[in-house]
Amino acid sequence: MPKCSFCGEMYEFPKGMTYVKKDGTPIYFCSSKCRKNYFMKRRKVRWVSKKKKQEKTSKK
Repeated sequence: MPKCSFCGEMYEFPKGMTYVKKDGTPIYFCSSKCRKNYFMKRRKVRWVSKKKKQEKTSKK
């Protein structure tokens, strides 16, 4: 299962999109929302930081 390069969510293979850069490195996206925000160079988005906080508390 690939991990989204923007939000860090694990998703199943048929879902999502894989973007390959010119140098051959793959970038994985779970949704079009993540893909669009990644290419607009947004890094601190409220819904991503909330999702990452929930993951940290659930792992403990």
